[in-house]
Amino acid sequence: MEVYRICLAKYAGALVASGYPARWNRRGQLVIYTAGSRALACLENVVHRSGEGLADHFKVLRITFPDDLAIEELTLAELPADWQRPENYARCQPLGAAWYEGTRAAVLRVPSSIIAHEVNYVFNTRHPDFAQVRIAGREDFAFDPRIKELS
Repeated sequence: MEVYRICLAKYAGALVASGYPARWNRRGQLVIYTAGSRALACLENVVHRSGEGLADHFKVLRITFPDDLAIEELTLAELPADWQRPENYARCQPLGAAWYEGTRAAVLRVPSSIIAHEVNYVFNTRHPDFAQVRIAGREDFAFDPRIKELS
């Protein structure tokens, strides 16, 4: 399976997690967020960067993992009301933390908060199966100037 991550070129050399808290992880939980498509990865960056720094040099990481690697999934039906709103991270973090602290899967499939019916994939870098996750390629990426004008 292939997923995508857009990051600053200086961070494109390896799959490294910062430990910063986000929607599906608490502070200190070392996860990597990816998207099911390049387009969704682009939108995730635009939203989370608030349109700032989009002129910097970026890379798309094409990340692969075996099709038979266990994936845990959170479905829309399992999520609290208004889960996608930024102020509700605290309502989602316990769900991601439960997955992170468990040993069932190195990958968590979650709905995109930006586009209904699209998905993101979160990787637990501390899970033993994370060793099967690879960077399959790196591509230069530039945000279209029209996107930046909207930001």
